[in-house]
Parts: sequence; C-alpha cells; structure tokens
Amino acid sequence: MNTPTVASGQPATNPTGRQAHLTKMLIKVPEVTLAFWVIKVLATTVGETFADFLAERFGLGLTELIVIMGAGLVVALVFQFRARMYVPWKYWLSVVLISIVGTLITDKLVDDMGVSLWTCTIGFGVAMLATFAIWYRSEGTLSIHSIDTTKREGFYWLAILFTFALGTAAGDLLAETLNIGYFNSMLLFLALIGLIAIAWRFLNLNEVLAFWMVYVLTRPLGASTGDFLSQDKVDGGLELGTTVTSFVFLGAILALVIGMTIAQRRNKSTAEVATA
Repeated sequence: MNTPTVASGQPATNPTGRQAHLTKMLIKVPEVTLAFWVIKVLATTVGETFADFLAERFGLGLTELIVIMGAGLVVALVFQFRARMYVPWKYWLSVVLISIVGTLITDKLVDDMGVSLWTCTIGFGVAMLATFAIWYRSEGTLSIHSIDTTKREGFYWLAILFTFALGTAAGDLLAETLNIGYFNSMLLFLALIGLIAIAWRFLNLNEVLAFWMVYVLTRPLGASTGDFLSQDKVDGGLELGTTVTSFVFLGAILALVIGMTIAQRRNKSTAEVATA
C-alpha cells in the first residue's frame, strides 16, 4: 500500500523549529511498495525459522538466544538510529533481528515460563495498541513516512517489536492451540490481508490504519509459512527443515536488499547529475 506522503530519502517538509531542533533527519524508512511487503514477509518467516535453527544447531536455551540476538539487535538499531536517512541494509537488518527476538520472547514465555498462547496474544496485543495510542497522542500521526525524528523512530521500532511478538503468539494460537494447521492459517491470514487491501482500495479505508493492520497480519502469515515449510509432515509441514528454510529466505532478503541499494545509489547519482 503506497501512502501519498514524502518519498523515502527525501527531506521532510516540516517548518517548525521544534522538529528541526530535534533531528533534521531525512525519512528513515523505505517507501511502501510491493518489494517492501515481499521482504517483510520473508523477514517474518526467517524470524520464525532462524530462531529454531539456532536452538537446534547450537543447543542453546531460549534465554541465551535472547541475550545473543538481543545484543545483535541493539547494535543494529544503533546503526539505524545513527543513520540520517534510509539505508536499506541497516533498516532490513534491524527488521530481521527484531523478528527473531520477538519470536524468541514469545517462545520463552510459552515454552519456559508456561504462559498460555491466549495470554501472550492478548498481552502483546494490548501492549501494541498502547504503544500506538501513546505514539499518536504524542505525535499526532502513525504514518511511517513521518519517521523523521528520533522520538518517532523510537515509537516505530517499539511498535514493530510488539507486532512481531504478537504475530508469533497469534500464529501459533491458530495453528496449534485451535488446531487450524499451518497451511490453513497461512490461507486465513492471506485472505484477511486481501480483504484489507480491497477495503483500502475501494471502500476508502484509512491508509495508515490499513498499513498497520496488514503489517500486523504479515507477521503471523510469515510464522505460519515458516512452520509450514520447516515442520515435519506428521505435524502438517513440508519437512524442509529450519536450516534450508532459513537460508533460502535469508538469501532472498539479501538479494532484494542489494538490488534496493544499487537502485538507491543509481537514483542518487542521477539526481546529482540533474542538479549539477
């Protein structure tokens, strides 16, 4: 879903002294295009399978994995926050890592601490909505193309963390607790996304609301896809394993990010030549 706002990488047009004083940064997120949604689904799938891959491959517990991947996420976000404009590899590295960490947090609560998937789903849903409410009250907008101050970027990444944790819990709740299965869950989330797209296109559904609804739903879609591809056939999967699934999807993300980086540099060079 494209939002008719400032294009990624273009200077934000806000003349107030408060905003200029805060950061004077360029837009920090990508344009919402088909490529955006493709990488988002790939990243959410990796978040589901790569966490399992690490646990199986290295025999680490969930606590150790949360510490290790959490430290990696902090480093990635430092690079992301220090950037003055959208840089594809910094942004998408942060998304992949926050997807993994969100999955691990949910798994820790459910598997090690005995918290039910119902409780996790409701709890993360409330936390996400509270984040959106505070963000909107503070900034007056939830549009991702208004991410041009450090404060707004902080709200943005916190909201994303809760969407990933919520998506993991909701996906597992439907597929496992309610016995819908991974494939049927995948179809359900695809159908819901399709309905939102139709409502946005033909029924004037608010574009910002539509964006965040789809953003939330792509997380359990990715989780269901990852489980469907990697889990054993007896459990309703295709039994490709977490290793194959994780690295195929990581390779696809890498290829797309490299393509985005090349296109961004080409556009920048063209703009510099045009203004010379």
